[in-house]
Amino acid sequence: MGMGEPIVAAWLSRSSLDVAPELIGCTLVRRFASGEELRGMIVETEAYTVNDPACHAYRRRTARNQVMFGPAGFSYIYKIYGMYHCFNVVTDGDGIPSAVLIRALQVDHSLSTAVAHIQHQSPDKPHRVAAGPGKLCRWMQIDTSLSSTPLVPGSPLWLEQRSPAIQQAFDDGTHTLVQTTRIGISQGTELPWRWYLNESPAVSRR
Repeated sequence: MGMGEPIVAAWLSRSSLDVAPELIGCTLVRRFASGEELRGMIVETEAYTVNDPACHAYRRRTARNQVMFGPAGFSYIYKIYGMYHCFNVVTDGDGIPSAVLIRALQVDHSLSTAVAHIQHQSPDKPHRVAAGPGKLCRWMQIDTSLSSTPLVPGSPLWLEQRSPAIQQAFDDGTHTLVQTTRIGISQGTELPWRWYLNESPAVSRR
């Protein structure tokens, strides 16, 4: 997987509705204390923003969601169903609560198989080890202890822009995006604020 330039906070300081589709094809990097890194190409995102009934910050600021009210460029991680974690990128301006949920990653086949073995997993579909928000957090060992992490190189988590090869694939139409409604929510279900890479086998649900 080609490496792109690090994504800076200024690039994320826009509406989540603009950032979410542009994160498709970018890379999420997980760096461990040992110096080892895991990388996956983002292939599915969802946007959550102000006046959005499905957004965690819709009603009020809480200890859990307060990072969403801060400046862009930080992680927002929460747990669902008591067992799965979800990784979000805080976007927009300071004081405007919004974020992009990273729903799925496409990872190198050999890497996904090797890491799964180390984690004592035996996936029958290695290419789908990160095909869903809970799966990607399990694969990358992301949990709530990493919430509010600044997304900059050298941190446990950061983002990189599309590599030149990936950008060329978008420019020439080899890669195309699908825009549709979000998944697993009970409010705001009609809003078409989910995007995914049409050609990817790692999309959580089509």
